[in-house]
Amino acid sequence: MSTEPGPPRLTVVGAGPAGLAAALAAAGRGVRVTVVDAARAAGGQFYRQPSAGLGARRPQALHHQWRTWRRLRDGLAHEVAAGRVTHLPDHHVWCVEPHVDGPARFTVHALLGPDREKPVEVRADAVLLATGGYEKVLPFPGWTLPGVVTAGGAQAMLKGALAVSGRTAVVAGTGPLLLPVATGLAAAGVTVAALVESARPGALVRRAGALTRRADKLAEGAWYGAELLRHRVRTLVRHTVVEAHGEDRLEAVTVAELDTEGRVRPGTGRRIPCDTLAVGHGLLPHTDLAEALGCRIDSTGARAWGDEEQRTDVPRVWVDEEQRTDVPGVWAAGETTGVGGAALSLAEGHIAGRSVAARLRGRVPDPGEWARAAKSRAELRQFFGVLDAVYVPPAHWTEQVTDDTVVCRCEEVTAGAVREAVGELGAGDLRTVKLLTRAGMGWCQGRMCGPAVAGITGCDQAVARRPFAEPVPLGVLARAGGTGEGPDTDAPP
Repeated sequence: MSTEPGPPRLTVVGAGPAGLAAALAAAGRGVRVTVVDAARAAGGQFYRQPSAGLGARRPQALHHQWRTWRRLRDGLAHEVAAGRVTHLPDHHVWCVEPHVDGPARFTVHALLGPDREKPVEVRADAVLLATGGYEKVLPFPGWTLPGVVTAGGAQAMLKGALAVSGRTAVVAGTGPLLLPVATGLAAAGVTVAALVESARPGALVRRAGALTRRADKLAEGAWYGAELLRHRVRTLVRHTVVEAHGEDRLEAVTVAELDTEGRVRPGTGRRIPCDTLAVGHGLLPHTDLAEALGCRIDSTGARAWGDEEQRTDVPRVWVDEEQRTDVPGVWAAGETTGVGGAALSLAEGHIAGRSVAARLRGRVPDPGEWARAAKSRAELRQFFGVLDAVYVPPAHWTEQVTDDTVVCRCEEVTAGAVREAVGELGAGDLRTVKLLTRAGMGWCQGRMCGPAVAGITGCDQAVARRPFAEPVPLGVLARAGGTGEGPDTDAPP
C-alpha cells in the first residue's frame, strides 16, 4: 500500500508498447504514473517515429498496427494533460533502489540527456519494468566492416531517420524480424539482393496447430511474403553468411548452404555484391534492472537442427499471472519477460497496469478484469514459443568464426584470444575468460559480445547481476542518496 496520503505512485521504466499499455491502464484506475524512458519520444523500437523536422508525409507506411499506436499516443497525451501521467523522455535509468522504510518503497535513478551527467530521482510505491530487448549479435569474418549493421539498426535508421546505409542490401540471419527489415528497405527504394534465412521455415508446418490460433499473425506473415515477391527479393533458406568482403567498407558477402545439422556445406558458397548487410539472430530480453533488484531470472530453451535438438538458453524475467516478479512491488511486462512482439507486450502491459492499480490499493484483483488480454497473452506466448523453436542460429555457427575475427569490439578481442583462454590458460567460465582477455570489459559490459563469447567457449552464459544498468559518472555516484534533481512526482506535473 502507498505510504503517503494521496494517489499511489507507479514508475514505469520504458515507453514502448508494454510500458504505455501499463501506464494507461494504471492511470485510468487512479494511480499516479511516471513514465521514464531513454528515447526522446514514446513508442519504443516498434513505434519509433521520425523527427518532426524530417517532414515525413506518411510515417504510417513504415508501421503495422498504426491505429493501435495512435490510440496509445493520444491516450498518453490525454493522461499527461489531465495530470495523471508524467512522461520523462531522454532519461536513462541506471538503478532502481528499494527502501525498507521511508516515504517511498523505491527510488528510480536516471541520467538526463545525451551527456548523461545530470542525475534525476523518481520515487514510487511500485515499479514496472518494461525495458524491452536488444539484438543478439554473432560475429563472422568481416562483420566489423562499415556497411554491416544489425537488422534492428537498419530498421531504426529507416523509421527514425528515414535513412538507409546503402543502395544494395543483403538481409541475413534468422527470425521474423528479417521480414519487416527486408520489405521496409525494398519499399524505401533499396535493392534487396537477397534475404538469407538460416533456419528451416518448413518446420513450422509440423507445429501448425499452435499457429492457427493467431490468424492475424499468419496474415501478417503472408503479407510480408507477398511484398518480397512484389519487390523480387530472392529468398535463400537454410543459408548463412560466411564472410563479408571489402577494404574500407562492405563490397560483397559470401553466403553458403547449411546441412541438416547446421554446418556449412562445402562448395556451396556464392558471392553477392552489396554495400549493406543487415544481419540479426533474434532478440534478447533486457534484464539488467531486474537482475540488480534481485528478481528471479529464468531461461527458455529453443530446439532446432535435426536430431541434435540444440538448446539455446535465453534469460528472461520471471513473472506470475499478474505480471508480478518475485520481488514485492516490482512488475515486469513486454520483451523483458520473453520476446514476443508488440501485441504480446500490449497484453502483458495491460494486465500489469490493472494488477498494480488493484494491489496498490490493497485489493486482490479479479482475473476477470483482464480475461481478454490473458487469452491473447496465452495464445501469443504459444505462437512465439513455436517460432523460437524454429528460428535459432545454426548449431555450428562458431566453426565459421576464424581466430582473427574480432569478437569483442569494445576491447578488440579476437576469437583466437578467447579460444586460447579456454584451451591453453584453463578458463572454465565466462568470468575467467573476461579477466584473461578483457572480452566484455568495454562500454557495453558484455551485452553485445556475451552470447558470442559463450558460444565460442562453450561456457554457460550466467546471470550478470550488474549493480548498474548504465555507465554512471563518479560525481553522480558521490551525490547518490541525496534529494536528487528530478521532478516532484507528488505534485501535478
